[in-house]
Amino acid sequence: MCCEMMEPDHDIKVLVVDDSLVMRRIIGNHLRALGYSNILEADNGKKALRILEEERVDLILSDWCMRVMHGIEVLRSVRKNEATKNIPFIMVTAEAQPHLILEAIRAQVSDYVVKPFTRENLRESIEKVFALAQAGD
Repeated sequence: MCCEMMEPDHDIKVLVVDDSLVMRRIIGNHLRALGYSNILEADNGKKALRILEEERVDLILSDWCMRVMHGIEVLRSVRKNEATKNIPFIMVTAEAQPHLILEAIRAQVSDYVVKPFTRENLRESIEKVFALAQAGD
């Protein structure tokens, strides 16, 4: 039993940040198929930060390369803010270069999922970040 990942709470509020409507729909469909229904969307980083000022969010899934504000900038802002610094943040991106992954790790990303990905990849990443968050409590 000690090594099993705990099932995350499916009532959590998830913020999906991507400038591609198609990708937001794909991620949203995967999340709904995994049992998550409380999904917020932002089409750029500035909108995501505005949502975070107004709403309590439990998980952020963000693209890296977006117009207006990149996902790495969103991550840094989230980690600097006392109210949001502990929100699990998964970078979901096509940016797979090692130096960018390292940059995200240094900025305290919770996990990194490279596009294209499967629903199973997303499920595993979500379970992992919540298991790590629980272990840190």
